[in-house]
Amino acid sequence: MPNSTSASLKLTVQATGENSGTWGQITNTNLLVLEQAIGGYEAVGITSGATLTFSNGVVSNGKNQVLKLTGTISGNVNVVIPDSIEKTYIVENATTGSHTVTFKTSSGTGVTWGTADKGKKILYSDGTNVLEALSSTGALRVSGHILPGANDTYDLGASGNVFRDVYTGDLHLTNKFKEKGNIVDGTKGNWTLQEGENDIFMINNISGDKFKIKLDKVKGDL
Repeated sequence: MPNSTSASLKLTVQATGENSGTWGQITNTNLLVLEQAIGGYEAVGITSGATLTFSNGVVSNGKNQVLKLTGTISGNVNVVIPDSIEKTYIVENATTGSHTVTFKTSSGTGVTWGTADKGKKILYSDGTNVLEALSSTGALRVSGHILPGANDTYDLGASGNVFRDVYTGDLHLTNKFKEKGNIVDGTKGNWTLQEGENDIFMINNISGDKFKIKLDKVKGDL
């Protein structure tokens, strides 16, 4: 009786009494595939797109947990996995060229990096489509702080890709970590904006001085 394979990772499934003398080798290969799925990394060239492999009973590039997509692309490309696969991925678009990259299943839909998007995404396949694990259509809720990977290095939003509204409590502003000061007088500062019942206040965190912003009430409808 031939060996069967698991649905997603294509592990070799052995029945009692099968593969006498080779059982250990097959088991070791299964463990290597599991290692790929949990922590495997591979750079995959996708100059003309790519179809990731899921060969039965052996390690394959599509079974890796982390994929780095590389190469110079001259048009929009697809990276394709089989329809039946249920798996999570961490994928980095490290290609060059101003074209889209879509990570998808053979017959279903997928997740697309825009022409200027060279970032990383956490994806999963449900066996039909590839989806983004942190959905851009819903609210991202966290129970801790959100911190950048390096100080004074990354932006929140971008020119032409802005947040619609920002809701916050106090607003803390500082340029003390920059090499140069502001473009007006070249100095560096550290300020906090706070809200009062009828006024808005600015606090100089270096000197301790407090200021009230002058507001002129607008009469009538704008």
